[in-house]
Amino acid sequence: MKETKNYYIIDKSVLPEVFIKVMEVKNLLESGREKTVQEAVNKVGISRSAFYKYRDAIFPLYEHSRGKNVTFSANVDNRAGLLSTLLNAIANAGANILTINQTIPINGIANVTITVETQDINTDMGEFIDKMNEIEGVRSLKIIARE
Repeated sequence: MKETKNYYIIDKSVLPEVFIKVMEVKNLLESGREKTVQEAVNKVGISRSAFYKYRDAIFPLYEHSRGKNVTFSANVDNRAGLLSTLLNAIANAGANILTINQTIPINGIANVTITVETQDINTDMGEFIDKMNEIEGVRSLKIIARE
């Protein structure tokens, strides 16, 4: 019987340190700053066995999101031009906007749900989310689904 895998999006601040260090090793190897697994694990301070145990279980969000459809939910101020600013930022990052749904503002705040295709995105997903959250008038923006 084939095991069904479940995936979760988790804030890295709540992960055990070993997972963060596994990602550091993967980044060192991928960037070429370290040539061997032994050199990389020595640099970050974990064992080779810990790296091999978890290396196929943790990936940065952008690695599993590139080329996929990602749906964001944003709470935004009811202000003229704000949605346009948000959509321009998404387009400037290279994401292809597929759908946009906006609620009627209540107490001056509207919810916008945007689905984008991330095939040609020119930044990693973490930076992408951070940039969207920095737009004045965006109260919160988070990923709610990924295809």
